[in-house]
Amino acid sequence: MTEITPQIVAEHGLSPEEYERVLAALGREPNLTELGIFSVMWSEHCSYKSSRIHLKKLPTKAPWVICGPGENAGVVDIGDGQAAIFKMESHNHPSYIEPYQGAATGVGGILRDVFTMGARPVANMNALRFGRPDHPKMRHLIAGVVHGIGGYGNCVGVPTVGGEVNFHRAYDGNILVNAMTVGVAETDKIFYSAASGVGNPIVYVGSKTGRDGIHGATMASADFGEDSEEKRPTVQVGDPFTEKLLIEACLELMASDAIVAIQDMGAAGLTSSSVEMASKGGVGLLLDMNKVPQREEGMTAYEMMLSESQERMLMVLKPGKEAFAEAIFRKWELDFAVIGEVTDTGRMILVHNGETVCDIPLAPLADEAPLYDRPSLSREDYAAWAKVEPLGDVPESADLGADLVTLMASPDLASRRWIWEQYDHMVGADTVQRPGGDSAVVRVHDTEKGIAISTDCTPRYCYADPYEGGKQAIAECYRNLSAVGSLPLAVTNCLNFANPQRPEIMAQFVGCLDGMGEACRELAFPIVSGNVSLYNESKATGGGSAILPTPAIGGIGLLSDWSKSATVAFKSEGDGIWLIGGKGSHLGQSVWLREIHGREAGPAPTVDLVKEKASGDLVRKLIANGTVNAVHDLSDGGLLVAVAEMALAGGIGASLDPIASAAEAFGEDQGRYVVTAAPGVDVPGAVRIGAVGGHSVKAGDGVNVQLADLRKAHEGFFPKLMGADAALA
Repeated sequence: MTEITPQIVAEHGLSPEEYERVLAALGREPNLTELGIFSVMWSEHCSYKSSRIHLKKLPTKAPWVICGPGENAGVVDIGDGQAAIFKMESHNHPSYIEPYQGAATGVGGILRDVFTMGARPVANMNALRFGRPDHPKMRHLIAGVVHGIGGYGNCVGVPTVGGEVNFHRAYDGNILVNAMTVGVAETDKIFYSAASGVGNPIVYVGSKTGRDGIHGATMASADFGEDSEEKRPTVQVGDPFTEKLLIEACLELMASDAIVAIQDMGAAGLTSSSVEMASKGGVGLLLDMNKVPQREEGMTAYEMMLSESQERMLMVLKPGKEAFAEAIFRKWELDFAVIGEVTDTGRMILVHNGETVCDIPLAPLADEAPLYDRPSLSREDYAAWAKVEPLGDVPESADLGADLVTLMASPDLASRRWIWEQYDHMVGADTVQRPGGDSAVVRVHDTEKGIAISTDCTPRYCYADPYEGGKQAIAECYRNLSAVGSLPLAVTNCLNFANPQRPEIMAQFVGCLDGMGEACRELAFPIVSGNVSLYNESKATGGGSAILPTPAIGGIGLLSDWSKSATVAFKSEGDGIWLIGGKGSHLGQSVWLREIHGREAGPAPTVDLVKEKASGDLVRKLIANGTVNAVHDLSDGGLLVAVAEMALAGGIGASLDPIASAAEAFGEDQGRYVVTAAPGVDVPGAVRIGAVGGHSVKAGDGVNVQLADLRKAHEGFFPKLMGADAALA
């Protein structure tokens, strides 16, 4: 029997104070299996011990919200007896260590969160952050992540319909891979995870358990040192073909009345799934570890409980339904085993080789897990710490047209075609707006309804001013959903931050959440699910320290008629170009300032939420009544970049009124849209700024850039960066 030493406790990520709590909970020393279970359940990844008190401040309710945070995914009503079920999660550390499998299993995990609740997945999205493009590891990481996302999503048969990609030196040593899935279910066939019914069988289904991914949750709750390569065994290995079988088998069983509760085995595997099911139901459980399907010889209870092998689910069935359920899973060539039963003990008891190897009260593992109110800097002290350079006097642009070409070729604004062409975004035949627009749109099968999906965040704003950055992340998602004509319904998020034990990092976290919460309340855009990923920083060679604060937002909106959704592409010569929300003036933290002048300076743009809501309401109304025929929100790069993107999408140029300054051309003021309308049509609430036509983007006599030159610049970045890998597209 392994002696529990302070070194072993530390290796399991538990502080001395936390270990004292373990001793108090048990009334004795734990054995190694019990210590491992405490370590993963009390990890940041599973317990949210540094974030729970702040997450409770977020608005989570609305009349259309069926299920908010606390389940596998959020659920909102989309009418006609149907619900959208969706969530976003991180797979950051695994993707840095082993980019293909890290990204692939991130997709697999988020798919399981959604179909666990009874939904058929209809779309995947992702939000990716990489370091400097010229960093020696970055090409390898980009290629692995993109191929991993495509390899898994394409094989499992769920379209990957869009996402976002940013580059910044702060991600050199710790990239971010956030995956989002949306599914559709019948409102009377939604499944939850709370176990109940003493004596009911606990059933394991899916793939066999191996030794891959052991301590994945603990690894994801610590920063990187020099040994990231040694952590490769903690990265799971995915099999999308098995996942496809698992989806179909689960949905077939869900059509019956056999399931009491169901939970996927994600982070911390069999441990977290069983603890969460039992604790939510207020019951206990007894598991026979010898009955767990295993693919390796001589596995210990410790290894089986902490393994994060993929494509596995845990269920509680109604008595007498075992043979019926087994027949379904055997038909789909999946493992099925009754491994235990629900008890009334309030404890997790594990038996292996005839001996009790674990006996833990469940309350300390879940509801009574450690909860920390970490110290955080005030807004004033944070500003002093962040040392954001004042904007000061900004030189006027020598050539707005040349600046536009430079921006269109820059890493954050260049075409992502190389990425999304590696994803099957049409499988299922319900994708009606492909990647490249403001939001993806998928049709709700066999209906006229459409679900719009967007992922958004501007990390440089969040660093400069966490509060305004948090507001902006929500507002931009709201704007992107409105820009296609959908009514924004709800938000999921993936809150990516560095070490919460540093007061400046907690200031970022608290500030961003405060801003997000205010925006969600003002915009009637509740948060119904999400994920927190902390300790995203690296001390590895070549890496920086902390990532930029990155509260990635995933939002969905509803279209009553998908065929009336708006797109960004210019439609016809002579159409008027109109601006909603006013001229640009804000260059602080802009892409123009960074790419043209090499400065990351000035304040982040403020977000007027009343104006944001009014502009969104107006745009949706204009789309619904057919007044406008193209819509694009203004974000990175401001007005000229938005117009250039619309021109490239439609293959038609634009002639704008003269632009007086770089601030008017490239300012990133919020709450703005560019729309087009047929000749002679007035757009209420907007100012006409030009007309569609020609083969260039022109603005008075000061800007005249040929579309061919813009396209060459826009499309060139990724193929040039990826070199031989570009041929894989």
